[in-house]
Amino acid sequence: MRIVKYPHPALRHISKPLLRVDSGLKAMVRQMLDLMYAQEGVGLAANQVELPYRLIVMNTKSDSAAKEEEHVFINPEITRRKGLEEKEEGCLSFPEINGPVKRSQKITVNAYNLAGQEITWELDGICARVVQHECDHLDGILFIDRLSPANLLAIKQDLLDLEAEFAGDRRLGLIPEDQLITARLNQLELART
Repeated sequence: MRIVKYPHPALRHISKPLLRVDSGLKAMVRQMLDLMYAQEGVGLAANQVELPYRLIVMNTKSDSAAKEEEHVFINPEITRRKGLEEKEEGCLSFPEINGPVKRSQKITVNAYNLAGQEITWELDGICARVVQHECDHLDGILFIDRLSPANLLAIKQDLLDLEAEFAGDRRLGLIPEDQLITARLNQLELART
């Protein structure tokens, strides 16, 4: 398992709901959390690691010792939003690139946890921002899609550099062609639904 970088096609893949919690899913979650900590992230969506599932993990302290801060959201759905604020965001799939993104100040999210229990959380602050960012990922929406034209222009060269790196990795055979990636994602979907 690895975190893919922009413009990898998995980042635009619309994720499918998970229908069961089992040991395989729990192992995926552990790997996602470990990767997130290794990259000093606070959240990670399944499609960032080439998994086509509606699954996000979060620890706003980015501290593997703070187990009480670890949260898993299976099939998350934001049901209510309130307020609006603009703050700087980054993303593990866009290393060292940041930009100001407008998000709701408070949200209500419904999801399932790793025990298979339905949960409803009212979140604000950094937790609300992380969940909104990661839920966007599950719908194939990236934080750069939410930047103003001027702010997008400010990071254009950084994005071009990532695109060039991706193209170079593909030429070296490190990244398969889009149709092979899509076929793999579709196969993974079938295996867990």
